[in-house]
Amino acid sequence: MYRKPVPADFKMTAEENEIAEAHGLDAEQIFWRRSKIAEIGGSVDYFKREYPLTPDEAFMASNFDSFITADLVMRARKVKDIEPYGPLIIGVDPAGKGADSTAIAWRQGHCIKKIEKRHGLDTMEVAGLVAKIIREDKPVKVNIDVGGLSVGVADRLEEQGYGDVINRVNFGGRPVEPPALDETGKPAGGPANRRAGMWLNMKTALQGRFSIPDMDSLHSDLCSVGYKFMSDGKLLLEAKERWRSVSLSRTGPPRSNGFNRVIEYRDDLAYV
Repeated sequence: MYRKPVPADFKMTAEENEIAEAHGLDAEQIFWRRSKIAEIGGSVDYFKREYPLTPDEAFMASNFDSFITADLVMRARKVKDIEPYGPLIIGVDPAGKGADSTAIAWRQGHCIKKIEKRHGLDTMEVAGLVAKIIREDKPVKVNIDVGGLSVGVADRLEEQGYGDVINRVNFGGRPVEPPALDETGKPAGGPANRRAGMWLNMKTALQGRFSIPDMDSLHSDLCSVGYKFMSDGKLLLEAKERWRSVSLSRTGPPRSNGFNRVIEYRDDLAYV
């Protein structure tokens, strides 16, 4: 990173101290950052796009109209006083041996404790991994995406006797909650499908007090889903396939790998 000699009276702000500690930067590097931000008119978002500290930061600072905004995610990342409490719930988004990775999230109360991803596991291997988690961590519920070939993971776990904790989730299915009614008593608005409903719940959680892992890749992923409203007012989120193509064209090849590896995180967080 660029450097600039610091004046005798230079002192880092609290935010600059956090950045320096998180990224191993010294005073000269931080002073250069401060000077450059002032030079471009004080726009921190523009600075992040032009001089990102991480591969994901440029995208996080973009003006893309995402369903979940960056400020909500950043606040949840930095919350330190929320302790995990209550029953443990696991979310699983299985993937096969292709480019995607299987993602698993652990949640207790208002806290996503951790997220892990595993690449290259087949259906039986994912089932074995989840069975091990059930035995060792003893969750009260395991939410599993059963779209496409993922249904085999749920089938195998139920065969092994874990049916009492398995909850099958179909993103393309109907919303769990009925839509609100307009003044004439007819359904109006609401999510178009189960996936949109789960994302709506996640956004609501982030608008309150909620804690997630402090990960740049997760941050950019959560802020990278576009949305639109259908003619009947229902919320519809951008399809995964379009999200992949748009994110690649928006960020360029050097940043694409990070997005591809963490794309499944979004749905884990949305439904656990």
